[in-house]
Amino acid sequence: MQPKEMALEIARILDEKKATNILLLDINHLTVIADYFVIASGRSQLQVRTLSEEVEEKIAQLGVQVRRREGQGVARWVVLDFASVIVHIFHEQEREYYNLERLWMDGSNVIPLPQES
Repeated sequence: MQPKEMALEIARILDEKKATNILLLDINHLTVIADYFVIASGRSQLQVRTLSEEVEEKIAQLGVQVRRREGQGVARWVVLDFASVIVHIFHEQEREYYNLERLWMDGSNVIPLPQES
């Protein structure tokens, strides 16, 4: 699975599970840590945990294992590292506070999501 395909599939999974404010960023020209960030919010810690578990399970079914995960215990900001795609799932207050979009958006790297059409 190509990185962009995986990032779009993750965004679709998050949308299906009612994540909010889903954002897909192409960051490969800004850093070597990954090609894409998928950023989304959950309304509660339980939803953040459920979203992260669903993404990990569905992507594993496609043959891609998460390399590293952080934050599932507290579930305020969960990070799933799939090598070329890094997924950030925030509780709404943490997302507003850390504002990753401000750090990683350069005005040209937001990828439109099919579900937004």
